[in-house]
Amino acid sequence: MRNLPDLASVVQRNCDISDARHAGDYGLCTFLLKMREYYRWDNELPFARILPRDELGDWLKAREQAWERIEADEFAPLPLARGELDPFDAEAANRELLPQGCIYSAGYGRMRKPVFFLGRLLRVEERGGFTILISSCEYARELAAPPAMQQGRTIFVRLESVRRYLWEKIEEWQWRKQGNAMARALASYDFSADTEAALQRLADNEMQTMILHELGEARAGELLGEAWDEMALSVSCTRSEPVARAVRDLLADCLSTLPGLLESANLPALHFYFATFDAPRRQLFPQAAEAYEHFLRSGALEPLWQAVREGRERWLATARGLLALTPAAREAATEALLPPSAR
Repeated sequence: MRNLPDLASVVQRNCDISDARHAGDYGLCTFLLKMREYYRWDNELPFARILPRDELGDWLKAREQAWERIEADEFAPLPLARGELDPFDAEAANRELLPQGCIYSAGYGRMRKPVFFLGRLLRVEERGGFTILISSCEYARELAAPPAMQQGRTIFVRLESVRRYLWEKIEEWQWRKQGNAMARALASYDFSADTEAALQRLADNEMQTMILHELGEARAGELLGEAWDEMALSVSCTRSEPVARAVRDLLADCLSTLPGLLESANLPALHFYFATFDAPRRQLFPQAAEAYEHFLRSGALEPLWQAVREGRERWLATARGLLALTPAAREAATEALLPPSAR
């Protein structure tokens, strides 16, 4: 692709503008973890390389200063052979880019953060009426770098971002090295023998979990309609947002993710799912965590299946209930979903 450097430069600048506007959305610990891996990507460092503290600090300071200079800039159009294109029109961009072995995505992530990326197309799959576009290396990305995203009938999976997301989780676990669900998940991949190869095997497996989740998101969207997107926009950047998002995630997981893992008896992925089953999902759905603990003690999966069946009905009813409320009542209702200790 002859104009790839120019296109990558424009997409990267749009990514930088998005980061400049939204870097403050993260808590400090999350921000620093994401910046560590962003530094690793920016400098093409292997995952097992210990990051140089002083150089990382200088890079972070320079990055924040650069963000200050461009925060008010507008997103630039994409320079394509067909002419300039709206940077959010990923479908039109991919009509030109996919035949040339590239893939582009644009949309909105958490906290309504604009998300752009440009990468190399690895392969295309079809599943359940959806086109799954899988990328390998990334030419341009922003700080959030979501590993998977569903837009219409297309699911974008970014294998490099999958690997980076997984490495973040592994590093978090390595600080404590507890004998928990993460330890059980990683034990299946033998990281002690070959870190890079083990990470790739883990990524290949977890990529399937992410696809299952995005398929579940699509099914949840069909059940809830466009009203959910309107509600999600209305609660953006409020205390209700993480709870509402968790309700939708749990519905998607009970519709697709967990049934898929249980049907295939994919135990490493099941362990990883519960290793990352964090707040507020765990607070909203302790029955799932309890069923997982029962499985660890007995080897019986039926309690998990039961939790999934009940969860499917429960979270659909909960989501529809939130949609039926006024904005003021919705805030109180989302808070009431949490246990008293989490409010």
